[in-house]
Amino acid sequence: MPDNSEYEVRLDEAIKILQECQQEHDVSSCYVCVKCIGCEIRTKYIRSVYESMSKGETGGFDF
Repeated sequence: MPDNSEYEVRLDEAIKILQECQQEHDVSSCYVCVKCIGCEIRTKYIRSVYESMSKGETGGFDF
């Protein structure tokens, strides 16, 4: 099982990639992008957020 810092590293990388994509498409939010639905970058970001909050556990979050 990865330690908590690995989840944070993955989240930081996902944020960086998402922000680069937003800059490339000249949008300030994924919601205004025509590629929002089904976007692999956004899906990976959301998954990284969930994993960083749950620390790999299912059924809850570690706040």
